[in-house]
Amino acid sequence: MTQARGQGTGPAGDERDRDQDPGEDRNLDPDRSPDQNRSPDQNRDRDRAATVRVFIALAPPDEAKDELEAVLRPAYDAYPRMRWNRIEDWHITLAFLGELPVGTVPPLRPPLADLAASHGPVELALRGGGHFDERVLWSGIDGDVDGLHRLATDVRRVVKECGIPFEDRPLRPHLTLARARRDDRSSVVDVAAGLAGFTGRPWRTQRLHLVASDFGRGPGPIRYRDIEAWTFGGR
Repeated sequence: MTQARGQGTGPAGDERDRDQDPGEDRNLDPDRSPDQNRSPDQNRDRDRAATVRVFIALAPPDEAKDELEAVLRPAYDAYPRMRWNRIEDWHITLAFLGELPVGTVPPLRPPLADLAASHGPVELALRGGGHFDERVLWSGIDGDVDGLHRLATDVRRVVKECGIPFEDRPLRPHLTLARARRDDRSSVVDVAAGLAGFTGRPWRTQRLHLVASDFGRGPGPIRYRDIEAWTFGGR
């Protein structure tokens, strides 16, 4: 969602059996449909390739993230088993749309672009910390929270006007930092307590981000990428 501060590696691809003709699949049954000939994993991969997991979000500027990262650095060393989010992926979700057919995403772009162009920046700050169910560690959001709620309401209205169904949950502004392992939830509680006194510098939102994630599409940490982002204008 911002410039990458590190590079991740994806899972290695499967290798074809070298003794098998590349055009031949010995497990194919000519009397079965293509879907029946595919394994369950192959059908699941095909379905996932036809969908994308989408949300709309804001991203703090690098200066604000650097400030929080410095406070978290001792926790990185003390709790290495926690599943820490990459700093370049930190974001504040405004609307989570879930898995969408890829064809439903392009119609979102023009109205979101118009919304960003007509909407002024919101002044926010990162503050304190907490957790959800002793499992998810987050930093809180301070500043013009009412303006943030209004922006989220406008974003969700655009999504609904595009005819995209989604679970319209109440907004709980936060920035997710890490998730606990199932056998070690006390770490999240301890780190959240250590963030209680943190107050970050104020910053103004710069862009509205339409984001895709690879959640559930393989091993390793979740990765995010901007589908598109639009600068706030406020005209």
